[in-house]
Amino acid sequence: MRRRRVLALGSPAIVRTPHRLFSTVAVAETITWTLLIIAMVLKYGVRVGDWPVSVAGLLHGVVFLSFAATAALVGLNQRWPLLRIVGTAAVAVVPYGTIPVERSLARRGLLRGVWRSAEPAAAPDGTAGRASAPARGSIGDAPAVDAALRWVLARPRTLAALLVAAVAAITAILLVVGPPGGRG
Repeated sequence: MRRRRVLALGSPAIVRTPHRLFSTVAVAETITWTLLIIAMVLKYGVRVGDWPVSVAGLLHGVVFLSFAATAALVGLNQRWPLLRIVGTAAVAVVPYGTIPVERSLARRGLLRGVWRSAEPAAAPDGTAGRASAPARGSIGDAPAVDAALRWVLARPRTLAALLVAAVAAITAILLVVGPPGGRG
């Protein structure tokens, strides 16, 4: 219980709850969609060159990958089924799709709760309690997944470093591969 409090009270407000983190990244993803659309208008309408799309596209790509990572992290924490995690991450492909999905998930109670950074408290009968019941087909009800999730959630700096490294590595790979539609 101690670690859960440390994570909740000692962390920036943006990450105190799964809902707060998810909402923040969903809004950021929407903002980068707006920047990308403005950049495309500047490129094709005003003809200022490629640089606005290059800058906004890179920023949007990084935030898009961050949204996908956040959907995976929150989905594991909330014990969503794999299909819900993938579907939630994929919604970022649709311009401005992240906000309605966040609202829908929140309305259905799927973002409610705290980070599962500590072992569930033992029930009076000696069995381990559960913070939330796993969804049917959830990958978050596997003991190894739960243990790994608790381990990284109890170490927010390590988790942040892992997520930044993963997003940076995927971004670098995608930059080498090139933009959608080729370089041309």
